[in-house]
Amino acid sequence: MTVTTSPAQPAALSKRRRWTVLAVCCLSMFLVGLDTTVVNVGLPAIGRGLDVGTRSLEWTVDAYTVVLAGLLISSGALADRFGRRRVFQWGLTVFGVASLACALAPSVGALVAARAAQGIGASMLSPVALAIVVNAMPDPRERAQAIGVWGSVFGLSMAAGPVTGGALVAGLGWRSLFWINAPVIVAALVLSAVFVPESRAPKARRLDIPGQILLTVTIGMWVGVLIEGPRIGWSSPAALTAYAVAVAATAGFVRVEFRREEPLMDPRLFRGTAFSGAVLGAVAVFVALNAALLLNTLYLQHTRGFTPLAAGAATLPMAVGATVCAPWSGRLVGRVGPRPPLWVAGGFLTAGGLCLVGLDRHTSVFLLLFAYLLIGVGFGFANAPITNTAVSGLPPARAGVAGAITSTARQVGAALGIALAGGLVAGEGPAGLAHASRPGWFLVAACGVVVLLVAWAARPQAPVRDESSGTPSVARAR
Repeated sequence: MTVTTSPAQPAALSKRRRWTVLAVCCLSMFLVGLDTTVVNVGLPAIGRGLDVGTRSLEWTVDAYTVVLAGLLISSGALADRFGRRRVFQWGLTVFGVASLACALAPSVGALVAARAAQGIGASMLSPVALAIVVNAMPDPRERAQAIGVWGSVFGLSMAAGPVTGGALVAGLGWRSLFWINAPVIVAALVLSAVFVPESRAPKARRLDIPGQILLTVTIGMWVGVLIEGPRIGWSSPAALTAYAVAVAATAGFVRVEFRREEPLMDPRLFRGTAFSGAVLGAVAVFVALNAALLLNTLYLQHTRGFTPLAAGAATLPMAVGATVCAPWSGRLVGRVGPRPPLWVAGGFLTAGGLCLVGLDRHTSVFLLLFAYLLIGVGFGFANAPITNTAVSGLPPARAGVAGAITSTARQVGAALGIALAGGLVAGEGPAGLAHASRPGWFLVAACGVVVLLVAWAARPQAPVRDESSGTPSVARAR
């Protein structure tokens, strides 16, 4: 069991109110996760509708995830300062308006810009909603169960995105992928106003503008190099310049963060093995999931001739595995700690990737579905222990920033997964796509091995000092 104590406790809410707050926050989390993957299955239709190729389609996905990853930590800090419910509602509004802009986009440039705006809104939802949940549920066991539900909803939204997207594209066209957000946004705004209490950190933290700029440049440059590298040439002057900028931004970010009293991403948080492992595990899990989803979409529609609906339906085993196993994982975390679920997650992800390393044009559909089930089970077991380990290692007053760091790791993983998988198959025709995608399935398996290593390396956490109060928050994990 994971235990966290701190002198600052949130106001007591009834059990019914606490779980209602969780339900409202999960609704927003569903939107964020859904929009990370729902577009994947619609990429061929978007490409035909806007007359663009694979590389532009990669930006349609990664414009959202790169901006989301770059702004998550600042959004968490803003929520801790100005109020979590307030920032949560700002995020819903921005996300809703940007979704309408995506639905009306006349060109791929407009769509990419609107997707980036969606990322701005989403950055104010994911870590803020998690911070709201953490502060509403001070009991560690109940919090672990709630994070299990959270993981279930998040896993469902990510894994069910292709299924939902396939149905929408088949019935209403690709623009419906964005219209569908409007009623959910309205419902979430109303429910948050009625049920979600306001909360904020006891001490407001300064915004780290230099750190924010450098983090955004760092993420954007590395992902951009991976996406554009095959087109511009890995050793071209443009690529070499991009490498130099990316390295300089990374080094500058680390240097700035070590020197600031209130950094955007406090390097001291990574001294603990458990927290660092949770961040690394989050990156690995989301690289695996997003690489698998993109490779699945392109292979089934381009090589096997599946319709968008059929390609989306093929991921149902993944969605079922994630949805069923996430709450189970949450209960296990509450009872025996995070390490056993991480062992299971790593094993299933590795096995799922290895199933498809010999993919060809005639691979059995049964084997495809079985591999997707294994990946879904691994994904479902991974989220709760990763989130619980990261959040429980920090004081509740830092919940917004803590949730933002793990959410950033997830979205960096999502962007890298799309960029790496897209780079492998960019420019390939239907005949060669299956063979070109094989390294991508090795990548999925390698990510599973990383999760196994994270589970092996996990150790009880040392106390983490809450700089805002000067009091250590004691956390221990099995």
